[in-house]
This record gives sequence, C-alpha cells and structure tokens, in this order.
Amino acid sequence: MQTFILITIVVIATIHLMMASVLSLYSRYKVQYLSLAWIMGIFGALCCVAIPFSYLLRFENIGLLHPFMPFITEELWQQLRQREPGASLMVTRLSETFEVNEKFLREFEVAKEIISNIRSIRLQKNIAMKEQLRLQVIGNHPVEKLNSVIMKMCNLSSIMVVYNKAEGAASFMIGTTEFAVPLIDMLDIDAEINRLLAELKHKESFLQGIVKKLSNEKFVNNAPAAVIELERKKQADAESIIRSLKESLTILLKK
Repeated sequence: MQTFILITIVVIATIHLMMASVLSLYSRYKVQYLSLAWIMGIFGALCCVAIPFSYLLRFENIGLLHPFMPFITEELWQQLRQREPGASLMVTRLSETFEVNEKFLREFEVAKEIISNIRSIRLQKNIAMKEQLRLQVIGNHPVEKLNSVIMKMCNLSSIMVVYNKAEGAASFMIGTTEFAVPLIDMLDIDAEINRLLAELKHKESFLQGIVKKLSNEKFVNNAPAAVIELERKKQADAESIIRSLKESLTILLKK
C-alpha cells in the first residue's frame, strides 16, 4: 500500500509540473493561463515535498521526522500497523545496522592520525596550506588505500614508500610505522634541533618509567598478562621512536 502511495505521488507531481510548464508558455498569449500555471506548479511542488515523506512511510522510518513534527508522525506511526498497548514512536529505537567493518574503521583512524600529524608539522614550521608537501612512508604503508583522502586533506603532491627518509625531514610515528615530510628547503634547523631534543628527552623519560615498571617483580607477578603485554608494546614503540629521533638529530647536526 505504501509503495502504491509513493508511486502515485511521483506520477501526480510529474504531471502537474509538466502541465505548469506548458501553461506558463501559453500564458504569454493568454494571461488567464498564468494563474492556472501557478496552481499546477504549487500543487506539483507540494507533491515533491511529499515524496520523501512517503518514502519514509514505505520503510517505516518515519521516526526520522519525529523531532520536526512529533504529533503527526506519532499518529501516522500508530496507524501503519497494529501496535502493542502503550507503544510510542517517541521511545522506539531506530533500526540498527549490526555489520560494521572494524578493519576499515581502524585504518581510517590511522589515516586521521597521519592527517593530524602533517597539519601539526605545518603549524610548527609555519607552512601555509597552499604549499604542497610530500609524504614518505618508511617501510610498509598501513593505509595505502586511503592515500587519496590523505593527499586531499593535507595538500600533498605525492605519497611514496621508501626505505630511508630524506635528510632533514620532519618525521612522526604512528604505531611502529614512521612517516616523514621532507622539509630541508624550508626548515629552521636550530628550532628543529631544539624541538627534537625536547621530544627525545620526554620519550627517554617515558621509556625509563616503563622499564622500571617491567623490572618490578611484584608488578610482573601480579599484573594480568594483557597489562604486561601492553606495557611491553609501549616499551617497543618508545624505543622505535627514540631511534627515529636520534637519526633525525644526527642528520640535522651535520648541517
């Protein structure tokens, strides 16, 4: 029944809009056709407005309109089919989709971190968004399928997988993957060295805290295995970041 209503409204809207167009042309010769054209056009437009409403009725998604017209949608929802006593659209949950691509969501989170880090580099180095940058991925690229999104959001000219980053590149780590943005031509070397030294000091202090925790036999013996594994992962990540920072400092100190 709802499908029939939807098709009927679409047909009526099409006919009235076509008639309104024809009558508006004839109104050039006989002005009395103009008012009729207006009536047909308004009625056709109202039918067009009713199309999405009928579509929602067809799939019982009328709840999407409830915040805008609560009394009307409540009455229509009650009349669509027999309801349980006391049932109300106001407290009914919308249909839920249970199929979620968890892998894609994790990859998109990584892409968000890449975009955020590149924008932070622009901010730190005072590089305008109109200036195109290049991104280097050292080793394996975890989210290659999202390259187009990253390039668009960061105004990149290219994303390349390399085994050695360019000298003087600003780098960052996401998990165990290192990313680098070559900046040798636009870099304040002294300021970059100071920034890397400060970050290195912070990471070394962080690593010392983890090593101290893992060397505590009482903590290792009493903590759950998942917690121990997480701490060891933090240690490995911190060591990887420290190596990367030291490599960057070595390159810059040669300049």
